[in-house]
Amino acid sequence: METRFQLLIEAVIDYGIFILDPEGYIVSWNTGAEKIKGWRANEIIGQHFSIFYPEEAKARGWPAEELRRAARDGRIEDEGWRIRKDGSRFWANVTITAVHDDSGQVAGYAKVTRDMTERRAHEEQLRASEERFRLLVEGVRDYAIFMLDPDGTIRSWNAGAQAIKGYEAREIIGRPMDTFYPPEDQKAGKPARELADARANGRVEDEGWRVRKDGSLFWANVVITAIYNGAGQLVGYAKVTRDMTERRRLEELERSSRMMSEFLAMLAHELRNPLAPIRNAVSVMQLEPLTSPALRNCRDIIDRQLTHVTRLVDDLLDVGRLTTGKITLRRELLRLEEIVARSVETVRPVIEARHHTLILDLPPQSVHVTGDGTRVSQILQNLLINAAKYTSDGGRITVKVEQTEGLVTTSVSDNGRGLDASELESIFELFRQGSHGAATESGLGIGLTLARSLAQLHGGALNASSPGPGQGSTFFFRMPAAPAQIGEQPPVRRENQADAWRVMVVDDNRDSADTTTAILRLLGNQVECAYSGQDALKLAQRFNAHVVLLDLAMPGMDGFETLRQLRAVPALAQVFAIAMTGYGSQDDKRRTQDAGFDAHLIKPVELEGLIRLLNDARVRAARTGLQ
Repeated sequence: METRFQLLIEAVIDYGIFILDPEGYIVSWNTGAEKIKGWRANEIIGQHFSIFYPEEAKARGWPAEELRRAARDGRIEDEGWRIRKDGSRFWANVTITAVHDDSGQVAGYAKVTRDMTERRAHEEQLRASEERFRLLVEGVRDYAIFMLDPDGTIRSWNAGAQAIKGYEAREIIGRPMDTFYPPEDQKAGKPARELADARANGRVEDEGWRVRKDGSLFWANVVITAIYNGAGQLVGYAKVTRDMTERRRLEELERSSRMMSEFLAMLAHELRNPLAPIRNAVSVMQLEPLTSPALRNCRDIIDRQLTHVTRLVDDLLDVGRLTTGKITLRRELLRLEEIVARSVETVRPVIEARHHTLILDLPPQSVHVTGDGTRVSQILQNLLINAAKYTSDGGRITVKVEQTEGLVTTSVSDNGRGLDASELESIFELFRQGSHGAATESGLGIGLTLARSLAQLHGGALNASSPGPGQGSTFFFRMPAAPAQIGEQPPVRRENQADAWRVMVVDDNRDSADTTTAILRLLGNQVECAYSGQDALKLAQRFNAHVVLLDLAMPGMDGFETLRQLRAVPALAQVFAIAMTGYGSQDDKRRTQDAGFDAHLIKPVELEGLIRLLNDARVRAARTGLQ
């Protein structure tokens, strides 16, 4: 047995394995030690092991301290710089194990060294999700390290093997390694195949399910190395097994998160497709005069509820982006009062529908923050909607902005249902709503989760307070203040000049295409529509469009290919192309930009956004002389 173990040690070239006497002088030296450190056995045996340590380590007495701790504790593991024969340094993982005689006295030390220089940087990055690889020595509990004979019978067993697999040495030595494989792998001959691969290639590495003594399964990383004697004869195998169950679980969670994100993106797209013609139909009703008060009321109800559904779809998609880290902020210097005004204007229909009184308490001087204006507005909109929903009709909502040194606090208060003390944190959890009114108010329970996450992305915080149920609540959104240095910016010119502007609409959803066409005609444009990419190319032969609105996800010829072929028509080489789609992530927008689209419009299309893009097209045409 000792011979086999010695052969194993000699065959290992990735580890320096050697023995020290009780004083720390080297008494044995393996091939791996020579490869790593550079000394041959006849050069190093008899020297003190401190020769491997840099001067600063020796100056603080670290070699002697390692031996003292190993003697006291049984073993010590360390990482640090070590010295080769040529004077160069390498980063080493070192384990020193005290060896005791029958009387319990320290008879020496077993020392194992591994050169970790190349892997050091990678290990630092992986430290949070993986344990570092530990050395092949007795007492290491993170690895099952044992020997097999040429037939695959177990001949040795370490403490790590017992910890991982559950067998004591007396229970498992002498049994075949097939014991650890599930029945289906045994039936398929996997154990024998792995030994054959190790014989043919020197080593084999595999990951798969293995079986513990109690019958439970664990996901294992396994390395089998063939061991040969000096005559080149196979004497057995060294097998190292690591329990990777936790890593696999995390990978499965990451995979599930990625699949969920992809599902949410597809769900948002599919929901936006039917919402688009509904939004267009409402826009048509807003542009056409309606004399009936009942019909106007119905139109406004549809408009408000459609806005609510669209916001839910956007929030759901944003939560998916947050969980996968795909939300990026476009930071700029902002006037917070403008963001508050924009947020209030967006949410005003919800507030007015509940007959609430809205009070704005803003400081006389402008307050500046650095952030993504759209996302900061999204935070405030969620807080305002939350206040409106959980406040009885005719309630009061107050928005207050305060600036203290280095900090801006925007609070949204209401006199609504209030919160229990136990709910002040739980309401920010995903898919959770306050217990008061949760059954009667619509929503997915993601608005506050999204708002807090966006606040944190801005380096801020979002918290809630309430005196108790029935006494209202206040949400505090805090973020760093920015220097009050900003020049006056010219107002955005939003013209609605659409007379005789030629527009082509291309969408396989006929309801969406027809309603978009109707809106554009009501705005005074000359409009033609096509229901496929092929029809658009035919239409282009007789209709010289200034602007083309293209759906992307069309069967056959999609929007990207349609645009490419439309731009090949000389008269449409400079056409202003607007991607009209249910996909709205930053990656989607980057893809349309790279494909040559001039703008990206997310379904359902807001009337104001459509008019703004038409004006942008006019401005560009006037500037380039293409009108």
